[in-house]
Amino acid sequence: MEFVSLEEKIFDFSIQTPNKTAIVEKKNTVTYQELYQHIWSTKCFLEKTYNLQKGDTVVIAASKNLNFIYAYFAFHLIGVKVVPLDEQIQQERLVYIIQKTNPKLVIGLNIEEEIVCIDFDVLKEIEQVLVPNQIEFPEECQEADVLFTTGTTGDPKGVVLTHGNLAASAHNINTFIQNDSKDVELLALPISHSFGLGRIKCVLITGGTLVLLGSVVNMKRLFRTFKEQNITGFGMVPASWQYIQKMSGNKLKDYADNLNYIELGSAYMSPEDKEELIKLFPNTRICMHYGLTEASRSTFMEFHTDCNYLNTIGKATPNVEISIKDNQGHTVSAGEEGEICVKGQHVTAGYFTDSNSGFFYGDYFRTGDIGSVDNNGYVYLKGRYKEIINVGGKKLSPIEVESKINEFDSSLESVCIGVKDPDGILGEVVKAFIVKNNTTHNFESINEFLKSKLESYKVPVLYEWIDEIPRTKSGKIQRQKLK
Repeated sequence: MEFVSLEEKIFDFSIQTPNKTAIVEKKNTVTYQELYQHIWSTKCFLEKTYNLQKGDTVVIAASKNLNFIYAYFAFHLIGVKVVPLDEQIQQERLVYIIQKTNPKLVIGLNIEEEIVCIDFDVLKEIEQVLVPNQIEFPEECQEADVLFTTGTTGDPKGVVLTHGNLAASAHNINTFIQNDSKDVELLALPISHSFGLGRIKCVLITGGTLVLLGSVVNMKRLFRTFKEQNITGFGMVPASWQYIQKMSGNKLKDYADNLNYIELGSAYMSPEDKEELIKLFPNTRICMHYGLTEASRSTFMEFHTDCNYLNTIGKATPNVEISIKDNQGHTVSAGEEGEICVKGQHVTAGYFTDSNSGFFYGDYFRTGDIGSVDNNGYVYLKGRYKEIINVGGKKLSPIEVESKINEFDSSLESVCIGVKDPDGILGEVVKAFIVKNNTTHNFESINEFLKSKLESYKVPVLYEWIDEIPRTKSGKIQRQKLK
């Protein structure tokens, strides 16, 4: 596949369809011509004002607004690496990432470090600069983004994605979902993760229209937007679907005739929920992906065409290869279990300032997930080597929670696991097992402390006293024995 950067694709639409609506944010409507002028003007302002140069790193709050989108693509045109972070990021995690990346500029986040920090308001009144006919676009191997995830060690890992990775991923997704320039997509996903951020890229490089919405929490606003903007595409995590059903029943089906596609991902969804969606949206492409930040959307399934395989995670995405390998890196036979490994132009180039040792078998990225592939190419996800807990699409390491419990009282022994959400909304929630011994603490005081130290989805929902933590002879915790 010939490489064309995301920025060049959007620029082409600013020439080919200059008056086409690119983005709708509340009452603001931006055409493709206006979009690129804002991107270019923001690029010129940031480059000149803050002396940004190719190879620098910047941190930006992933705020779902026009100025974030302008700045994100502007940074790419400058040639700097972008680190998008959750607006509500926990301060300790933010400090860790700042110290690791040493950014030249931070936008939209407060940090007590000797680094230039600005608000998005600074970008609102900048001078508009005419876009030149000739632009130097990013190169394929140039580093574009650093997306931080949490590994089994508890420390966030910076996943480095090149412009080639971003372009390949967006092309693969669009090939499967089949969205095009006529689509109007509602974006209610958080954009600090690869799912939501990826939807921005996928829509804009097809010349479609992107409608920004804070979240799915306000049902009246959600359905009003569906109607007023004539929405044809929508992305959500399974937890969002559970919430929509809980708050409004099956009202979303009222828009079924207009919806060309729905993309789902980032967490487990039961076959029963999939079958329900098939009934509600008989003519909509309902696409669900499996992937990681390191290898976004590596498999896909479409509920209607793959209705006999709803207990799988689908097949390899177009232009992606899936191989099941044993612990020596050898491919196993169809039906045999092993580690799911992924190969493709969308796969990360590696980790920011960390060794890539052990994460690859040749050109194949090791996902850490256990699975198998049948003779028809369908992939079965069986479990995880890694002990990551997936709360409504947001992933965390249990070690991070355990370390905070230990911070509350260093004498406490604890182990955390992911368990089924008792409310049936988030898929998994955190459960903490704490060794009773002679402690005088109660769960309420521990919980209050954790609320002040962790993002809300990381705080345990369930607690249980235990006599001892199950361990191997070598002292390793046996989390599975607590499931």
